[in-house]
Amino acid sequence: MSSARGFLGGYFCLASRAAGRRSPLLCQRAAGASSALPGLPLLGGARRRLLALRGLSPGAAVAGAGPCAPRRRGCGGLEAAGGGFRPSRVAVVVKTTRYEFEQQRYRYAGLSEEDLKQLLALKGSNYAGLLERHRIHTKNVEHVVDSLRNEKIEVRLVKRREYNEETVRWADAVISAGGDGTMLLAASKVFDKFKPVIGVNTDPERSEGHLCLPVRYTHSFPEALQKLYRGEFRWQWRQRIRLYLEGTGINPTPVDLHEQQLSQEQHSRAHISERFQDQRSDISGPHLLPVRALNEVFIGESLSSRENFKSCKPSFKFSLHRASYYEISVDDGPWEKQKSSGLNVCTGTGSKAWSYNINKVAHQAVEDILKIAKKHGSLTMPLNTELVQKVTNDYNESLLYSPEEPKMFFSIREPIVNRVFSSSRQRGFSSKVCVRSRCWDACMVVDGGTSFEFNDGAIASIMIDTEDALCTVLLEE
Repeated sequence: MSSARGFLGGYFCLASRAAGRRSPLLCQRAAGASSALPGLPLLGGARRRLLALRGLSPGAAVAGAGPCAPRRRGCGGLEAAGGGFRPSRVAVVVKTTRYEFEQQRYRYAGLSEEDLKQLLALKGSNYAGLLERHRIHTKNVEHVVDSLRNEKIEVRLVKRREYNEETVRWADAVISAGGDGTMLLAASKVFDKFKPVIGVNTDPERSEGHLCLPVRYTHSFPEALQKLYRGEFRWQWRQRIRLYLEGTGINPTPVDLHEQQLSQEQHSRAHISERFQDQRSDISGPHLLPVRALNEVFIGESLSSRENFKSCKPSFKFSLHRASYYEISVDDGPWEKQKSSGLNVCTGTGSKAWSYNINKVAHQAVEDILKIAKKHGSLTMPLNTELVQKVTNDYNESLLYSPEEPKMFFSIREPIVNRVFSSSRQRGFSSKVCVRSRCWDACMVVDGGTSFEFNDGAIASIMIDTEDALCTVLLEE
């Protein structure tokens, strides 16, 4: 229901924009935009048409990128589209399939393949289905690797555990072979703005692959390579979020959630272990964390509170939900106390992911709201299915924006509002978000894969710097 609150205000704002009244919120510059291209608003019909004639996007112009991106030759061979892009060395980052994961998970027990098959059946999983998806993925990975080697490109095939900064330095380009999760992993270790990361969806039937090349290139990767050679593409610079952590008793050591596949209890122990290994460095000033968020940053309590009851009966546990308590400042505004189920801050890339599902409204909610508006005489037009669907679509589409725009969208999930805690802005665009933790067992999670302890006394500054943009490609169709 939190998505539905404020819906009418959001939709009427859209209507006013259509009538020519521009929202100041959408015209504000994100951090670094003015220095990158002074005097250029992020939006504007005339400027957008001018950029289109030059083959640029608004976000690319702000980031100083596009088809005529900075020409860097040498180890990477990166140059302007039109001259083409021909890498000499490519790292292919391969996902771990569910079949491989289950094998690794029970390998310590010395299970045979037949034992694994029976165990999966007990859990309600289809062994034959997992094996078939694994074979499809493997076949498509082989197709990508063979295509690269046929072009005399040196290839290094790496799994999650083998993927590191040395591999990134070695490669001229990085290809993720999997789905969106693998693309996020591949991007997580790339800090060179001029090193392209390209996603290939190796199981299109089971993976959406928003961040990957169009599905047809999964089976015709040589065609994608030829387009790169001929310059039939443009560089897309996906903006990313950087994080600064400061305060008392902070722990800037990350925990890799994908690698450890942690349960809640193990997750808490991992943070405690890392804390003592790092001896909880007393860092008073802002500490730039060694990650960049391509999709989103989520802050919230990580574990539920637990109580144990022991009697003559077997002991048991029950959990109580714990709200996240923090203070928030948007764009250097006043600090506001918040209690909610967490805070999500996303990029344009992430606006299609978790953020969208947090904030989107359902057809039924829109219909109920419009009925109330009509009842109070605020709506005179006939209420029908077509109108309800149009309003629903328009509002939900307003939550999306270009991956190249250097701005963020924050969402406060299920805010608690009373005389103590307020929520003047539950969602909106911003260039900077600062959060002061008042939590007891909270985490700051980057792209669902890397977690940082974020408890009472810690302060996070969340912002976008165009120098952190990830270089990807959009092939001409």
